[in-house]
Amino acid sequence: MIDIQRLVKKFDDFTALGPLGFTFDQERILTVIGPSGCGKSTLLRLLSGLEAPTQGRIRLDGETISGPNPLISVAFQEPRLMPWLTVAQNVELAVWDRPDAERKEAVQAALVKVSLTQFADALPKQLSGGMAQRVGLARALVGSPRLLLLDEPFSALDPLTRVRMQDHLLEIVGDDGPNVLLITHDIDEAIVLSDRIIVLDGPPAQIRRDLVVDLPKPRKRSSREFQEIKELLLADLLPERIGALEEAA
Repeated sequence: MIDIQRLVKKFDDFTALGPLGFTFDQERILTVIGPSGCGKSTLLRLLSGLEAPTQGRIRLDGETISGPNPLISVAFQEPRLMPWLTVAQNVELAVWDRPDAERKEAVQAALVKVSLTQFADALPKQLSGGMAQRVGLARALVGSPRLLLLDEPFSALDPLTRVRMQDHLLEIVGDDGPNVLLITHDIDEAIVLSDRIIVLDGPPAQIRRDLVVDLPKPRKRSSREFQEIKELLLADLLPERIGALEEAA
């Protein structure tokens, strides 16, 4: 589905990313983690077509991405809702160019996916943080994208709401939802959700580890297998911590 080859992104003399390459096809959820400033958000902006690569290319189903693509949708860290519009109207913004009947049907279907049909006429100020984030997801889903890009979508939520949203994302993706590429700093979140995890290091962003997470879902965070994967990822992200633990032992 997505094929990235020799991708490089420079800002003047600063190389933010690459060369980097990987393919993304079979996995339902691919998560990219890495330290702050390593190039995760740059990668997402390149995939979304919001930035153009300096070198290399990104292909979706064999076609080079050269700008925003209707088959690729993005949900950001903040839901970015228009405060004067209702929930339904905020979702409708993403399909404004469709005929009326088709647009309303798509909005209704998207609100069903995120369990917000009863709040269609509510204003953003009447929503909790988790509900506002679900509106953002609905807006990203309303156009039936093939690939959904999520940039730290749950980081501003309290811990319990965050867990609920993680579970809800798994329900949305299911067997017939879009493939998801998720950017997060949360290792537990990455392991809970992902079929595959890519660890970036940088700048410039380079792949440090490419890991298939072969655990049945839903995943138990306290399980030995879960904790083993967590320690493996921590060793990539915080090698000094592992060294300190080895010295203490």
